[in-house]
Amino acid sequence: MLPLTLESRRVLVTGSSRGIGQAIALKLASVGWEVAVHGSAPSDDLDDTKTNLGAASAGKYVANLSEPNSVTRLWNAVIADGPVHALVNNAGIYIQQPFSVTDQEYEKASDLMWSVNYHAPIQLMRQAISHFENSGQGSIVNVASRVGFRGEANASIYAATKAAIINTTRSLAVELAPKHIGVFGIAPGWVDTSVMRDGMNERLPEILASIPLGRMASPADCANAVAYLLSSDASYLSGVTLDINGASYFH
Repeated sequence: MLPLTLESRRVLVTGSSRGIGQAIALKLASVGWEVAVHGSAPSDDLDDTKTNLGAASAGKYVANLSEPNSVTRLWNAVIADGPVHALVNNAGIYIQQPFSVTDQEYEKASDLMWSVNYHAPIQLMRQAISHFENSGQGSIVNVASRVGFRGEANASIYAATKAAIINTTRSLAVELAPKHIGVFGIAPGWVDTSVMRDGMNERLPEILASIPLGRMASPADCANAVAYLLSSDASYLSGVTLDINGASYFH
């Protein structure tokens, strides 16, 4: 979908201060992309990502995607600094809670996860698609989750947001293919990040036993998949969501 010269490829990666997003940003830089990075707030991690990108850095942007109008402000700031040829919707939030919590607790978690995991990516895609239509091509990768396919206890809202983004990816791929705009997803299972490792030591044997490959994914595993989807090698693909789960789940 993107027969672009190396000099013209600029990508926005949301939630790229650490973990999967940071790995995606650094991997795309290594294969010739100029990368605009984003964080929900100023942080040393976001600064480090930008620094590590070196000459491939295409700007650093801060926006809390749960806040009204934050998406428009973010997108306008990014395109003010140059055109964008691809968007990676990686920013997300996971709140684990049983379905039987109080109405107030449920609504609070629901509002936050739907805002960040679904409505913000939708708004960014609407902005990006309009931008891509003017240039005649573009690509979008949405970071979903295995949970969006299979569900998980105490994660009903999160699973719903990820299922929604997977199916939106499929629908937009069909709608936008005639316009040479590719829409893809990745669905990681367990990923070995600092956030996931917090409090996970007691569950590690159980987790590894559920993964035939015997290890959790690394952020680099996710980043490699995104780099492939944004490459010319994937030019005939659109609408697919790649599973990154070590053969632990099929659908």
